[in-house]
Parts: sequence; structure tokens; C-alpha cells
Amino acid sequence: MENGQEKRQQACGQCCHRIKERSDKEYRDLIHRLNRIEGQIRGIRGMVEKDVYCPEILVQVAAVNAALNSFNKVLLANHIRTCVARDIRQGKEETIDELVATLQKLMK
Repeated sequence: MENGQEKRQQACGQCCHRIKERSDKEYRDLIHRLNRIEGQIRGIRGMVEKDVYCPEILVQVAAVNAALNSFNKVLLANHIRTCVARDIRQGKEETIDELVATLQKLMK
């Protein structure tokens, strides 16, 4: 039987983007977080459909924003510990510029 990483690699196929091989634990954690966020978004849509009072919806939107920020922090920390550290050890200094550009986008 294939493990999760092999399945993910097959799903990607021949793409033009760089890929990141994640451990099954990291993959499961990220997907779990995204599934919770997706559920929160569906809940907000349901609130709008039920004409829930605006401040109640806004509180839920704030919760989704916090969950997305938390997801970003986890993903960024993993990226720095793995991809960035590896590339720096291999002398790929352009990775630092890429990280700086990414941080600038995140901080808008």
C-alpha cells in the first residue's frame, strides 16, 4: 500500500512548480488545520444565509483570520526549518531573498 507522501507526489504529476516533500505528520497537521478553517467558512456562509446579526458574523470572521494566521505561522516555521535551512547549507543564497519577499507579502 502507498503511503500518503507517494499519493501526494502522484497527484502533483509533472507540474512546473517546486514541491515540498512533507512528513506524513506535517501533512496531516496542515490538512487538519485547513479542514477546520473550511468548516468555519461554511459556518459563516450559513450565518449569512440565515440573516444572522452582523457583529456575530464579524466575530466568526475574526476567528477564521486568526486560524489562517496560525496556519501561516506553522507553515512558515516549517519552511524555515527545512527548505530555507537546507538551501543555506547548500550555498543557495537566493533563498534568503525569496524568504524576505515572502515575509514582505505576508506583512501587507
